[in-house]
Amino acid sequence: MMISANRLSAPFAAFLPSPAIVAELSKSSGRTTAWRISMTCAKLCAASLAAVAGMAVASAPAFADDAAAPDQVYAIHGQVTSVVQGVGSFASPYAGGNSLAPNQVKATNDVTVYLGVRPWKGAEIWVNPEIDQGFGLSNTLGVAGFTSAEAYKVGKMSPYFKLQRAFLRQTIALGGDALSLDAGINQLRGATTANRIVITAGKMGVGDIFDTNKYAHDPRGDFLNWSLVDTGSFDYAANAWGYTYGAAVEWYQGPWTLRTGLYNLSKVPNGVELESDFSQNALVVEVEHRHRIAGRDGAIRVTGFRNRGMFARFDDALALARTTGTLDLAAVRRRRDRFGVAFNAEQDVTDNLGMFVRAGTTNGAIETYDFTDIDRTVAVGGALKGKGWGRPQDTVAIAEVVNGISAAHERWLAAGGMGVLVGDGALPHPGHEQVIEAYYDFRPVDWGAITLDYQHIENPGYNRDRGPANVFAMRVHAGF
Repeated sequence: MMISANRLSAPFAAFLPSPAIVAELSKSSGRTTAWRISMTCAKLCAASLAAVAGMAVASAPAFADDAAAPDQVYAIHGQVTSVVQGVGSFASPYAGGNSLAPNQVKATNDVTVYLGVRPWKGAEIWVNPEIDQGFGLSNTLGVAGFTSAEAYKVGKMSPYFKLQRAFLRQTIALGGDALSLDAGINQLRGATTANRIVITAGKMGVGDIFDTNKYAHDPRGDFLNWSLVDTGSFDYAANAWGYTYGAAVEWYQGPWTLRTGLYNLSKVPNGVELESDFSQNALVVEVEHRHRIAGRDGAIRVTGFRNRGMFARFDDALALARTTGTLDLAAVRRRRDRFGVAFNAEQDVTDNLGMFVRAGTTNGAIETYDFTDIDRTVAVGGALKGKGWGRPQDTVAIAEVVNGISAAHERWLAAGGMGVLVGDGALPHPGHEQVIEAYYDFRPVDWGAITLDYQHIENPGYNRDRGPANVFAMRVHAGF
């Protein structure tokens, strides 16, 4: 359906929090200046996106029947997302450098433009320029299953520009049933066959291709928690913003898909800069099977990864600390491999209800490299469309995830060591980190939504002395 530029741009401002709400949040958080900058950025992002949308709609060709349309030659899409997230009081008898602080409110804003072109048959080139601004709670620290996947490990008060993706995709048809690929974000409309090979190379997110799940994989549209949108123990290659350079090959054959990819790790664990020569790299392999149960679609994925780079063993660092008195992972880093495996399934139960499950484990004796402090994880959840209460475009969902770490990882944190996201300076009473997240996604128009989100976190940072923490959020999202 075509949307006029006027219809698209005019309501954007209405999706942002009202001045009264912003003032009250600013007052409670003690960061009036920060909130003014944050909300101003969000409004500027929305206006920019609306302008781009208007140009895209004005230039887009119309076809009476999309199925009969030729392969799409170019596309322009865009999105804007603002997340306001706050946590109240909770038990916090002590805190360290990576602790979640009680009684705070933070916000993040981002606007992305997706530009795609087809240079030749079966090929697509996509670039995703993005403007980001804002901070996660405690500057994205304190919880291994962090509360917002819209919050990067790098937070800034002023808006800043990043080219998050720039990649080439080549699809090679191998025969079988004719298949029409719908137009979408980073996907041009085109015809191919069910059996095919897809090659993707450039800058991308590993999660664009691996560990996908239609019910829990998009913090701009479904769950927010890091360990729900991805398998928490999947230590995938990424810079501090979640992207890396590499290449992946996918082989679709009937109901099966085999994927493999090679990606650059960061130069140092949890770093901003990426390797450029694959001297430190991540190898990922995934097998997917698509099926139908009682006429309902479902899929199962098993993902394995091997990270090769300069890693430290926690116990080696603790042994050195007994001699030097200093906790230092960098001093004992050696070239090592770190392996892990993840299981991921999704299943439609009815026309309106879908369920998912995730589980994973990795070698917890070795430090995490690029994702978060989770060595084993189990998550289960579901999403229900609102047809039953007359809102078929709305969604209500709930999920629970339990995250754990190894005994060596516990010893490191107990001695005062810091992890990627967690570290309270002590850990006398370790326990599993447990998160329950629920959201209601209200979609008044097909291009925009307001989501109310709640997370209950037991033992944040694996620490039974702290918490439980209750986190409330409002997400405003619009896109075309």
